[in-house]
Amino acid sequence: MSTTVTAARRLVETLVANGVTHVFCVPGESYLAVLDALVDFQDRIQVITCRHEAGASNMAVAYAKLTRRPGVCFVTRGPGATHASIGIHTASQDSAPVIMFVGQVARADRGREGFQELDYPAVFGTMTKLAVEVSDPTRMVEIVTRAFATAAQGRHGPVVVSLPEDMLTEDAGPRVPSAVQAAPAGLAEAALHAIHARLEKSERPLMILGGTGWSDDALQRLADWAKQIDLPIALSWRRKDLLNNDHPCYVGDLSIRPSPGLNERIKQADLLIAIGSRMGDIPTTGYQLLSAQDAAEKLIHVHPSAEDINRVWQASLSAIANEAVAAISLSGLKVQRKWSQWRAAARGDYEKSIEPVTTVGAVNLSQVFTHMARVLPPDAILCNGAGNYAAWPNRFYRYRKPCTQLAPTSGAMGFGFPAGIAAKLVHPDRDVIAIAGDGCFLMTGQELATAVQHDVRLVTMVIDNGSYGTIRMYQEREYPKRVMATRLRNPDFTAYARSFGAWAATVERTEDFPAAFEAARKCDVPSLIHIRTSVEDILPGQRLPNAP
Repeated sequence: MSTTVTAARRLVETLVANGVTHVFCVPGESYLAVLDALVDFQDRIQVITCRHEAGASNMAVAYAKLTRRPGVCFVTRGPGATHASIGIHTASQDSAPVIMFVGQVARADRGREGFQELDYPAVFGTMTKLAVEVSDPTRMVEIVTRAFATAAQGRHGPVVVSLPEDMLTEDAGPRVPSAVQAAPAGLAEAALHAIHARLEKSERPLMILGGTGWSDDALQRLADWAKQIDLPIALSWRRKDLLNNDHPCYVGDLSIRPSPGLNERIKQADLLIAIGSRMGDIPTTGYQLLSAQDAAEKLIHVHPSAEDINRVWQASLSAIANEAVAAISLSGLKVQRKWSQWRAAARGDYEKSIEPVTTVGAVNLSQVFTHMARVLPPDAILCNGAGNYAAWPNRFYRYRKPCTQLAPTSGAMGFGFPAGIAAKLVHPDRDVIAIAGDGCFLMTGQELATAVQHDVRLVTMVIDNGSYGTIRMYQEREYPKRVMATRLRNPDFTAYARSFGAWAATVERTEDFPAAFEAARKCDVPSLIHIRTSVEDILPGQRLPNAP
């Protein structure tokens, strides 16, 4: 006598087979059968109940970036899916392998504009690698397995799987789930030989690292190889953890505000080897960093996705390969040349740039993040969202190990706090610091309830200048003295945090930060430090005109 196994149970079995340890969700009646199936797997999968779908999807992105495995979230149909869309867009631009499962109306009701109905492949098709609906329960294992393979193969990215609620309770058949094994592509021998020859001829080479398809082993081998030959390395936008910032070959990052002098070094270079970076808008300063002729003469572009090769410029040499596999191959090259003076000069520029600057306000954020770099262990994880406040840790904090920076290349406000919750769940024994501006924090601040409920003891820093500071800065540049919609009247952030059951303190002077930070790190509950800053200190070394 056969036993019926529902599609919902087969889905959860497939998650377990593929190593999923956490799922992030806001519950919904459209996938009740999945929630019921998860009850039987509580020893394998921890279900994190969030207070907003954007929090759930952002946590899945953070999980994916930390573990280098697909992060999973579940949301309900219609409003739940659209609330979560910001995390899917972030996963797309961040190249993060995320799978979002969305409840759907019953199959018989499709096309009638049923309650909360959406066509998910149509809605999410432009921001995912795959958006698909499971209409046949016997195909559940097949489609979910395909979702894992698609998210983690080539350039990593998000997948959306729609789940009609009536399908979830039907018999899925006998198919048993199995794990997906990625098959990353390597560098062709011809490309490897060509890169070797170009390095031997180069007088001023520079390497740029980006992307997410890395392994710790590959990064270590590349770092050791670069040190042997004195090859300077720059890191792409929000990829500052790909190389120890104390490494002698690290020369800065290509962010919205690149390390001082770095863009000029890149223009002076006679050979650029970009591995994993899309060479997109931010790292190339709005596509102005190189001319078409420069790229055709000196750019070598290695990337896991054919769609991103020659998308911005026609490179002198292009290769489709996984970042880690390519780096391991390159690290085996016996290069006779060294570029000690060229590397040392670039490194000197970087070291000058991380010296603390003066500020107008009583809290000097350059000193705050310099202190944090000094007292935190190398495996501490820093998370941030978007806003000018993020320029301070980006410049003055030194990342020393892989997978210790969680920051959205999409520029999504509200990312850092839920990312910090996910990071602390994955690594409960490590320091996790979530950094947010006042505007950024209140976009997902309700997830304090999630942190308290699940006993997630992260430290959160809310940097409060009473303004949507980035927009105010551009407002003053384009329309001086005509302030509109950028001033904020904020709550008492310490009282707000305490109302959830968190520990909280306010810092109004630089010298008060170390003690507050130490106390927060020792807390046995989630903690929040409210840091009052001057809006005039809009960026490191830059004043906001016409403040406040």
